[in-house]
Amino acid sequence: HVQLVESGGGSVQAGGSLRLSCAASVYTYSSYSMGWFRQAPGKEREGVATIDRDGSRNYADSVKGRFTISKGNAKNTLNLQMNSLKPEDTALYYCAADLAYRASMRAEDFGYWGQGTQVTVS
Repeated sequence: HVQLVESGGGSVQAGGSLRLSCAASVYTYSSYSMGWFRQAPGKEREGVATIDRDGSRNYADSVKGRFTISKGNAKNTLNLQMNSLKPEDTALYYCAADLAYRASMRAEDFGYWGQGTQVTVS
């Protein structure tokens, strides 16, 4: 059973920063590729950043240079550092995991999901 719990969302002004964290309850964390996705009202869920099982990182063009995905020092955590936030970054952000070795940027390729944390940029 895989459980993912996100935290760190909130409201921030444009240009500000937020750090999202995801606590993953999995037996073997290294066996999963992980990712952050987001969904704004009326839009499809989109990939923001993902990390392969070997640590290779993938980013959406819209967040390159502003967001950084990382596996945290704390056991079984995934982080997303978001800098230079823009109003268009406003969305519900989800943590996701999958047993695939390479992390896709497509939501349909991930089998496990958290409940999401809201990020609002004004």
